[in-house]
Amino acid sequence: MIAIMLVLACSSLCVTGQTFPRETNDAVSTEVENIYQRALRYLAKTQSQNGTWSANGLTGTGARPGAVAFCILAFLAHGDDPNHGPYAENIRRSLNFLISKSQEAPDGYIGPQMYDHGFTTLALAECYGMVDDRRIGPALDNCVKLILRAQKSNPRNGWRYSPDTRDADSTVSGCQLVALLAARNAGIPVPDEAIDKGLGYMKTCRSVTGAYGYTSPSNNNVTLTAIGSLCYSLAKKKNEAGYSRSTEYLIKNLQKQSEKWLFYHRYYMAQALFQADEAAWEKWNKDNTRLLTAAQLPDGSFAGTHGNAYTTAAACLSIALNYRFLPIYEK
Repeated sequence: MIAIMLVLACSSLCVTGQTFPRETNDAVSTEVENIYQRALRYLAKTQSQNGTWSANGLTGTGARPGAVAFCILAFLAHGDDPNHGPYAENIRRSLNFLISKSQEAPDGYIGPQMYDHGFTTLALAECYGMVDDRRIGPALDNCVKLILRAQKSNPRNGWRYSPDTRDADSTVSGCQLVALLAARNAGIPVPDEAIDKGLGYMKTCRSVTGAYGYTSPSNNNVTLTAIGSLCYSLAKKKNEAGYSRSTEYLIKNLQKQSEKWLFYHRYYMAQALFQADEAAWEKWNKDNTRLLTAAQLPDGSFAGTHGNAYTTAAACLSIALNYRFLPIYEK
């Protein structure tokens, strides 16, 4: 299978203990705001007291840290006040859940997969400085250290499903790189060497066309290319030789998407296009808004194989760049 991913409005807000009332963005369409508001109401209504969500028939899905992290990001990305306001309690419940998972892990690993760990790290990084909670910094630092240790023990300088895995793939590695970049953006020390080595691994999965594959350049696709492209843009490496070719590949394939990982695809595609070519993102964003309007269920949720909570949060994050509140969305 948590981005990563990075907003002008919030860059001046990252001071722990302050409150950040949401301002109306006149550029946001009525359609986008309607989708987002209905989705957040669904997430708030269906959240459990412990900060997780039901699995919609899939055991444990809604309680996985990665899914909870996505939901936190969905609330924050709308610009709602994480300290006061209608969704502050929802954010705090889920944040308490993630921090408790960190405190329970002696080695700092928040599983069951590195996806969960990476997306948890991303959520903590975006909360750091926005939410008045002194526990976030130490938890975030522990998460970053685990990612760095896992990379050091990996011969390919990337990441896969568990911290001690000795092979790597572009989706899990992309997740960790975005998390590290978000943490560094929040002020947590992250060595340049770790970023460079991680990008070096991602490059081994990139073909001459700029398209990325899963563990090699072969069998490449649009979703993987969006992930790879995003990593390079967030690392401020847009001048790297293959980046422009990846952008060209994405623009040529705007209408393609993963049938199996539809909302995961949209989550990454939105960010990659916004960073690479804003005109292309605007075109894609209009189509995405139309598709989401048609797919949203009467209760405000979106259905998916990994549970409606995760899918709803991912759908929100695919249009969150219309608001541009999260620091990770900065150019």
